[in-house]
Amino acid sequence: MTIGWPDLHMSMFLRPLRPHPSACTGLAFLVLALGLALSSSRADDQPSRPDLTDKDRARVAKVTAPTTAFDEAEAFEAMAGGAGTSRHSPNADAFSQFCENITFAEEQDFKLGNALFRKLWVSSPSSTQASDGLGPLFNARACQSCHLKDGRGHPPEADRDATSMFLRLARPARTAEEQARLDALDIVSFPDPVYGAQLQDQAVPGLAAEGRMVISYEERRVVLAGGKTVSLRKPQYSVSDLAYGPLDPQTTLSPRIANPMTGLGLIEAIAPQDIRSHADPDDKDADGISGRAARARDHRTGEFVLGRFGWKAQNGSVRDQSASAFAGDIGISTPDTARHWGDCTTLQTACTSLPAGAQPRLGDTEAPDPVLALVTFYAENLAPPIRRDVSSPDVLRGKQLFYQSGCIACHTPKYVTRRDAGNKAQAFQLIWPYSDFLLHDMGDGLADGQRVGDASGQEWRTPPLWGIGLTQTVSGHNFFLHDGRARNLTEAILWHGGEAQKARDAFAAQAPDDRKALITFLESL
Repeated sequence: MTIGWPDLHMSMFLRPLRPHPSACTGLAFLVLALGLALSSSRADDQPSRPDLTDKDRARVAKVTAPTTAFDEAEAFEAMAGGAGTSRHSPNADAFSQFCENITFAEEQDFKLGNALFRKLWVSSPSSTQASDGLGPLFNARACQSCHLKDGRGHPPEADRDATSMFLRLARPARTAEEQARLDALDIVSFPDPVYGAQLQDQAVPGLAAEGRMVISYEERRVVLAGGKTVSLRKPQYSVSDLAYGPLDPQTTLSPRIANPMTGLGLIEAIAPQDIRSHADPDDKDADGISGRAARARDHRTGEFVLGRFGWKAQNGSVRDQSASAFAGDIGISTPDTARHWGDCTTLQTACTSLPAGAQPRLGDTEAPDPVLALVTFYAENLAPPIRRDVSSPDVLRGKQLFYQSGCIACHTPKYVTRRDAGNKAQAFQLIWPYSDFLLHDMGDGLADGQRVGDASGQEWRTPPLWGIGLTQTVSGHNFFLHDGRARNLTEAILWHGGEAQKARDAFAAQAPDDRKALITFLESL
């Protein structure tokens, strides 16, 4: 039986939200209260959710309002993914569990999708025809190669390879017509004319890979309150061993590590009205935060939808994200993205002259349905892990500091998903992703100079934080941000700029024990 959050002791959710004397005092409490009031007025400008009754809306508003009491954990705060939260042990497989409220029949689809997610594709022609079609140019042979154990990718370090990280290639619009195509989202970016949308560092036998990513780092020291010195590494990117001539002089390089896979279906089940309610593109409330909702085009219908997946929110659904990864990363065509030669361009004739892997008896593409559908179902139903130590005094103190520092202006703590979500397992769940899923200007330090869809060269989507404390356990590293430049959570915070500058500065100005408490809170997520 699927259990939604209304069935889980609703009286606990509807306890009056009251300020606690120890929670926020003086000016800090006034600022927080003012911020919540402004946020509420911003939400009033948005259309209400059609999936909710008036009674539902009142209940949802009360449950999702940011707390002002930090003396104890909130009701069901440990259940990051609602009733689907994984209670699995916090070990290396913590991100690979299915949502606990899917049906027994759906467990079979999840396991089939997992097998396809791990499947190694091979070059054409092959005797294993259902696995034909790799590349011919590619970055990985399987989804699992980048999302190892469904976790976070990493930059190449020491003996680590670059499989879970690649360089996105794009150039600016050159004419008014090209700019109009970008503005209309007819294209999300203009690829390099020879090398395409991303640098492919692997190739099938007999074909040369496009080139190799080169990274160098410059260390920069930052002194925090209390005298602690932190070294931040600023990366520089270039390419070597280019096999097909030079890059276009205007092509820019943007590194991307693979995002963790947890809770994607729940993110898709968040009502678009709830995400848009946090947007303030003109900063009307003058708080310095001007998040923008991204548009995306549905791959099947071509219609505009809310962008919520990818580093620049360029995809609107888990299926679209999956189809894009099949084509761009592995070179596999799907019913939604029928590019048999992946990211090969028309100028790469050595690539496009090689055989494709589509088998007419199986379908028109190399990964026909149900392959794409099963991989999508798998991705949609990977469960967020249960929180740890939510009632610990250090965690509660860190949570209070996280709120007071202004972090929740972008990292929105919680939502209640749509009643009419496509899968009942994701419907009407109280979830805690800690993200507004909007585009924010993160300053010059993190800028990549690349426009993707509606996102400018300084904008990034706020990533969800659930599971972030298990990164080392699952992925074997603690590299964060879009390119893994941050080697721990402290460095990740200190790289925040632009709209996040005030929150970053508040963290840097905290006493050492307070900074430690805030990090302890993040490690509990």
